[in-house]
Amino acid sequence: MSTPRTIGRIFLGAALVFAGISHLTFAREEFQAQVPESLPLDPDTTVLASGVAEVALGSALLFARRRRTVGTVAALFFAAVFPGNVAQWMHHRDGFGLDTDMKRFVRLFFQPALIALALWSTRAPRR
Repeated sequence: MSTPRTIGRIFLGAALVFAGISHLTFAREEFQAQVPESLPLDPDTTVLASGVAEVALGSALLFARRRRTVGTVAALFFAAVFPGNVAQWMHHRDGFGLDTDMKRFVRLFFQPALIALALWSTRAPRR
């Protein structure tokens, strides 16, 4: 792996672990603003489950040997939670300083960036 890819993978892994811990502790209510109303689960249960998933994915990005597989799973996870970001924007829900429609809309563009980083940082460069 190249150094920039390794740095990207470590950054993403650490960010996921931090986000997962925040799901489980101090930011549970903030994350509930992102749970779509159409999801047939309790918002708190959804936040807790996604927090556990984020801690697991982040740890795997940091320590697992099968990095390509973990990167693919992380990218799929980011795609799966994207509807929550859309719901937060569509329903005008504040959370994490996203207190305007424009801020919530701009945030939507970060999810594809996370997907790209998960894939790029876990693959060997082409030769």
